[in-house]
Amino acid sequence: MNMKFRNFKDRCATGLGFSTLLLMGAALGILLLPILWRGAGAVVFRATVEHRRMLFEQFGVGSEVKIRAEAAQKKAAFEPVFEAMRRFEEEELPAMPMAERREMRAAFKEFQDALRKLHGPLPGEPRPVLARHQYGAARMDKAREALHHALFAEHWEYPVAEDGTPLTGHLVKTSRAEIFKGTRFAEIFPTLEACGTSGLLPRTAFYWRFFTLDSRDAHFFGGIWPELKGTFFLAVLAMLFAAPMGVLAAVWLAEYAQQGRFTRLARSCINTLAGVPSVVFGLFGLAFFIVTLRVSAGKSVLAGSLTLALLVLPTMIRSAEEAIAAVPNMYREAALGLGAGKWRSIATVVLPAALPGILTGIVICMGRVAGETAPVIFTAVVSAGPLVGLANMWNSPTPALSWNIYNLVSEHEAADELRHVQYGMVATLVSLVLLLNLVAIIVRARVSRKLHGN
Repeated sequence: MNMKFRNFKDRCATGLGFSTLLLMGAALGILLLPILWRGAGAVVFRATVEHRRMLFEQFGVGSEVKIRAEAAQKKAAFEPVFEAMRRFEEEELPAMPMAERREMRAAFKEFQDALRKLHGPLPGEPRPVLARHQYGAARMDKAREALHHALFAEHWEYPVAEDGTPLTGHLVKTSRAEIFKGTRFAEIFPTLEACGTSGLLPRTAFYWRFFTLDSRDAHFFGGIWPELKGTFFLAVLAMLFAAPMGVLAAVWLAEYAQQGRFTRLARSCINTLAGVPSVVFGLFGLAFFIVTLRVSAGKSVLAGSLTLALLVLPTMIRSAEEAIAAVPNMYREAALGLGAGKWRSIATVVLPAALPGILTGIVICMGRVAGETAPVIFTAVVSAGPLVGLANMWNSPTPALSWNIYNLVSEHEAADELRHVQYGMVATLVSLVLLLNLVAIIVRARVSRKLHGN
C-alpha cells in the first residue's frame, strides 16, 4: 500500500510538472506569436510604387528606368482625378454663391489633404522638405487608410439627451461624393477608388533592408541598422566587462573565501544588488561614470556598457559560483594529488568542468543586457544619431532597440503611423534574445559532450 501511494505521488508530480511546462509553452506562444506575426509585417508587405521610388531616391536602391516607368503609369492613372480637380477649382467653384463656395472650398481642401497622403505632393506643388511629405503611401495597408479618408469625411457627433445630459459621442462617416453632389467633381470618386488600389502598382515585397538601412525622417522610411548595431555594441562590451569580473569573484567565493561573517556579508550584498531596480543603476552610471569619472563627455556606448556590466554582475557571479560549486570534489582532489597547485587545479580542471554553466550565465546575462532600457536612457542612448563604429563608440551615444521601441510607441508624433516599425523592432529584439538563449543551450550541450568525451 505504501509503495502504491508512493507511485501515485510520483505520477502526480510528473503530471504536474508536464502540465506546468505545457502551460508555460502556451503562455509563451500566446505572447510571442502575435508579436512575431505583426513584426513580420515590417519585412513582408504589399509595397507601392512610392516605396520603390523612396528606396531609389533616398538610398540608391533599384533601377532608375523601372522607377521612371512606374511613376509614369501612376501619373497616367491619377490624371483624370487631377483634371477633375482642376476643372472644379477653376470653373465650378467661382460660379457658386459665396456661402456655398466657402463651404465647398473647405471640403475641397480637406479632400486635397487626404489625397496627398495617398498620392504624395499634388501636381504643381513644390517638393516638401520632410521625406514623409515627399511621397505618398508606401505600403498598401497605409494606402487603403489614406484612400478611405479621401473617399469619406469623418467627424464626431456628441448628442445630448432631452434633459441636457451629454451622451456618448460616435463617429459619423459621410461619403465625399455626397458632399460634392450636384457638381461634376462628384463623378470622379469611383475613378479615385480604382486609382487608390491598382494605380499605385502594389507588389509583394520582402524588405530585408529593414535590418540593414538607417532610418529617414524619424523612422518613416529606411530601417533599424543603427539600433541593431548599437544594441550589439552595448551587449558585447558590457559582457566583456562583466564576465571576467563575475567569474573571478565566483572563483574567490567558491574556492578561496572562508565561511565567515565577511563572506556572508559579501553574498548578502550580491543578492541585494541583484534585486535593485535597473533605473537605480542608470542613475548611478550617470553620476559615477559620466559626472565623476568622466569616462566620456556625455552619453556614450562606453558609459552605458559599464553601467550594464554592473547591472548583470550579481547575476553573473551567482551563476558562475553555482556552476563552480557543482563540480565534484574528486576533480579537485585528483588535480592536487597529481601535484598541481590550487590555482592551477582551478584553472585547468575546475573552470573547464564548470564552463557549460558559466557560458549559460554569460549568454542569459547578454540577453538581459540587450533588452534593458532604464540604465541606458541616462548613459548611452539617443532617439536618433549617427551610426556608431568601433572608432567613435567610446565617446558617442547610440540608438538602441529597447529605447527606440519605447520612444516610437510613447513619444513619437506619428506613433499610429509607425506601428509596423514598432512591431518590427519588438520582434527583432525578442528574436535576438531567443537566439541568444538558443545559442546558450547549444553551446552548453556541445561543451558538456566534449567534457564527457562524447
